[in-house]
Amino acid sequence: MHILVTGGAGYLGSVLVPKLLQAGHAVTVLDNFMFQQASLAECCAYDGFEVLRGDCRDEATIKRLLARADAVIPLAALVGAPLCKTDPLGTQTINQDAVEMICRLASPSQRILMPVTNSGYGIGEQGKFCTEESPLRPISLYGVTKVNAEKAVLQRENSVTFRLATVFGMASRMRMDLLVNDFVYRAVHDRAVVVFEGHFKRNYIHIQDVARVFLYALEHFDAMRGKPYNVGLDDANLSKIELCQAIQKHLPQFVYVEAPIGEDPDKRDYIVSNARLAATGFRTEWGLDRGIRELMKGYTMLRNSRYANV
Repeated sequence: MHILVTGGAGYLGSVLVPKLLQAGHAVTVLDNFMFQQASLAECCAYDGFEVLRGDCRDEATIKRLLARADAVIPLAALVGAPLCKTDPLGTQTINQDAVEMICRLASPSQRILMPVTNSGYGIGEQGKFCTEESPLRPISLYGVTKVNAEKAVLQRENSVTFRLATVFGMASRMRMDLLVNDFVYRAVHDRAVVVFEGHFKRNYIHIQDVARVFLYALEHFDAMRGKPYNVGLDDANLSKIELCQAIQKHLPQFVYVEAPIGEDPDKRDYIVSNARLAATGFRTEWGLDRGIRELMKGYTMLRNSRYANV
């Protein structure tokens, strides 16, 4: 297939695009390279790879690229509540308006596979799993725009969406601000972390499995089309304190302390059922412990010390 990926040089795209190329697909990536990343350097060796520097909101560009695409994976987004709060206009136009434009311009036969966030569930009910039928109650602008974009995508019959748990794991365009990635970094380099809202629970998923679910859906599209799917680890509906305990098993010197101040702007506190995706036959390959070991190796190479002397 010929696949158009917007935002394909980001955290998820840097893992997904090489997998799509390895599977024999032709891939066109549109990205603005706002982080000056060279995360797709290895992809340049593939004849089926094309890359453009541009804006996913430019209708003429999208129209031209859609003309030869069999499927579209819109990854371009300002991701996370803190970043979205700093640029509300960019959040609205990139996270929602650009996706709605793709839905308007795409032909009925073109497939759209889109990641969204299960932070759209907001504050869950105690002890009750969030399923794809649970009400969506996003709190932050990030959550609202992603929920609205998903609605536009699912109004088309030829689409699937993935409500991703909190993603973790190494990538060539790394994000250290994600919860597991952040806590493991602190455990490796600081040996300590201060935790707020330590009892809040959420679900987790490794980035390799997120990339795998896109390839899986391309292969099983007819059976999966028209629905949203929660994507997470069934054994990783964990509180922040439970996550710290899991990390401590690998790094016994790691210390965590609960603080009475601080709050999650998305108010994420829920447990998630991934049964719908499992019923299609998809199985994850990366558990939390394997991901922590991977991150420990990665952080031997990576340090956020740009403005330090050591």
